[in-house]
Amino acid sequence: MAIANKIVKNDEKFRVHTHDPLATEKIHLALKEKLAAYGVTGFDSVILLCIGTDRSTGDCLGPLVGSLLDRERQDFFRIYGTLDYPVHAANLQEHIDSIHKKYNNPFIIAIDACLGSPENVGCINICEGPLQPGAGVNKSLPTVGDIYITGIVNVGGFMEYLVLQNTRLNLVMRMTHTLVQGLLGAALEYTQKKARSG
Repeated sequence: MAIANKIVKNDEKFRVHTHDPLATEKIHLALKEKLAAYGVTGFDSVILLCIGTDRSTGDCLGPLVGSLLDRERQDFFRIYGTLDYPVHAANLQEHIDSIHKKYNNPFIIAIDACLGSPENVGCINICEGPLQPGAGVNKSLPTVGDIYITGIVNVGGFMEYLVLQNTRLNLVMRMTHTLVQGLLGAALEYTQKKARSG
């Protein structure tokens, strides 16, 4: 694909395709840049809010990322949203309220699947500002996040619910593993930096 083997910076957005052999490293570097720009070490905690449901193949990117990271030995990210305990449309506001009640000054990274143009399917985006979850399926949900990460899992524009239900699990799993490795790289780097400075 044309986008493979490069990362595109467009305004404050990074986009990388999962077919790119350097996708993991590029995600790691993009996250490092975003976190540094926000001075993330000054926040109480870094929250990964992994939005989605295991009831839809196309919408399970967030819970899969949360579940895989939850099994890793890392203490940089606080994870909300797994296959066992998903964060979805019905309980999103409840989790947002819970995070702000528990943490005084959280830095929130929202993660969600999305639909896009055919040439961008398989791309992972890292963007500044809050995520508007549910926008692709015309749901009005609260915006959330200081930055957000989306994975384009299928083509949008027509019968979105059916498209999400018929998304290939293979693609979602490949995106999940790529994203998890990039997140782990960023977590390890910040943990080591904190240990050196502490």
